Amino acid sequence: MIDFVTARRNMVEGQVRTAGVTDLRIQAAMLDVPREAFVPQAAAGLAYLDLDVPLGAGGRRLIKPMVLAKLMQAAEIAASDRVLDVGCGTGYAAALLARLAAQVIALEEDASLAKAARGALAGIGNVTVEAGSLAEGWPQGAPYNAILIEGAVELVPAQLSGQLADGGRLVCILGPGPAAKAMLYRRSGDDMGARAIFDAAAPLLPGFVKPAEFAF
Repeated sequence: MIDFVTARRNMVEGQVRTAGVTDLRIQAAMLDVPREAFVPQAAAGLAYLDLDVPLGAGGRRLIKPMVLAKLMQAAEIAASDRVLDVGCGTGYAAALLARLAAQVIALEEDASLAKAARGALAGIGNVTVEAGSLAEGWPQGAPYNAILIEGAVELVPAQLSGQLADGGRLVCILGPGPAAKAMLYRRSGDDMGARAIFDAAAPLLPGFVKPAEFAF
């Protein structure tokens, strides 16, 4: 039988801290939140490995613990922040974010994943799971101080960046395949700054594919 408490501690010590995640709030949240409760029972043994854990049909996955932790640290989430979690899957990142922020909107367009997230997050008072298009975000709850996109994108839609508050941050993985980059976008008035923060790769989320370009 797997000792999940020890596995959780080893994940934080061996994957998160060694990757430069120094935010003690993130470390504490990852030590407390049982990642195995957010994956299919058959995949529980994979929950703390350094990989993207499959969530079932549709190709959706929980992104690697190290990548998720570094994205959250880059987002500089404050205790007073309102956060949008795009592509929340079964709700693991939303459960972590709930430890960091004042309010979390967890957005999911896959009905089965949204249902799983509602069940897993039940009782956490500052998280709301909403069903809707990932690329369109959740304008009803905007503006947000931070937006986390849980997966790779080929573009960041204007609908999402437009839901950031002034000074708000958006973090994601830009590009498909192993050459992708984790990105930090920051809104300043009508301008949006962007910079690459580390190398990363993750499965491409639905709705974030660049339109095909036609050559004549």
